[in-house]
Amino acid sequence: MILKLLDIHKTFGEKEVLQGISLTAQSGRAFGLLGRNGAGKTTSIRILMDVFPPDSGSVQIDGQPIDYKKVQIGYLPEERGLYPKKPIVDQLIYFAVLKGMRKKDAAAAVDSWLDRLGMTEYRNRRLDTLSKGNQQKIQLITALAHDPHIVILDEPFSGLDPVNAMLLKDVVKEQIERGKIVLFSSHQMHYIEEFCDDIAILRKGKVALAGGLHDIKRNYVRDRLIVRTETPEPIRQDLKDRCMDMPDGGLMIQLADPGEKREMMRLLTERYELDEVKVFEPSLNDIFVQYAGDTEEKGGKNA
Repeated sequence: MILKLLDIHKTFGEKEVLQGISLTAQSGRAFGLLGRNGAGKTTSIRILMDVFPPDSGSVQIDGQPIDYKKVQIGYLPEERGLYPKKPIVDQLIYFAVLKGMRKKDAAAAVDSWLDRLGMTEYRNRRLDTLSKGNQQKIQLITALAHDPHIVILDEPFSGLDPVNAMLLKDVVKEQIERGKIVLFSSHQMHYIEEFCDDIAILRKGKVALAGGLHDIKRNYVRDRLIVRTETPEPIRQDLKDRCMDMPDGGLMIQLADPGEKREMMRLLTERYELDEVKVFEPSLNDIFVQYAGDTEEKGGKNA
């Protein structure tokens, strides 16, 4: 499947929240929807889920308007929405039935997911008796029990300890491998970078940057080198203001021109004892800060 949001506009009162948003996500790939608070992420997700319609534009699957009777969506919200005083198994089955499952099938799916996430012993407990991390896993089951075509995960790792985060990673990878469209919205860039093939960064209701994450990184001007060595001082002395210390102990060397990187790498390896030398590639956090911030200055190309 190919999911597209095409030229989406949405206004609330006098504020135009979305100003022509166009996004493309496809099955078997994870898509990261990024942006600062107020950039338009939540509104885009709600339009995708048919919570409310756009003022103009359309949501399409494989070139046709999305049919919500045929295309199932699973949603893990950032703000959790389950009933704290109700038995866990009852409300999980209830939500699965609301998504169109027969009660017998819903019960089987819920029990399977409770077992998968190590939560079977809590099936008859009230939600408010569970830890925050275990409540998060129960919420995840509501997003997945009905076997949706599109999975939307809004800050999915919030509140999870490292063990449960690893479990969630495995579940997400399984969904991607099964050919689902998986859409992430998160401020935890290392998770987006780990999972997502494609990203879009929203800024003030517009798409500031979109495309394949690998291609976006490759399109950055490659005019810096990263050097790691046990004896950095000679390099600092020779290159002076072209050399900058990195927080992790490495050195960043600014090139006069991207075309000199091979010659500079050769000179560095001949003159100094190096453990590593490579072209600097920005992290997703670097890219996010550059495109989601208030500055108009950009260092890369739109993909």
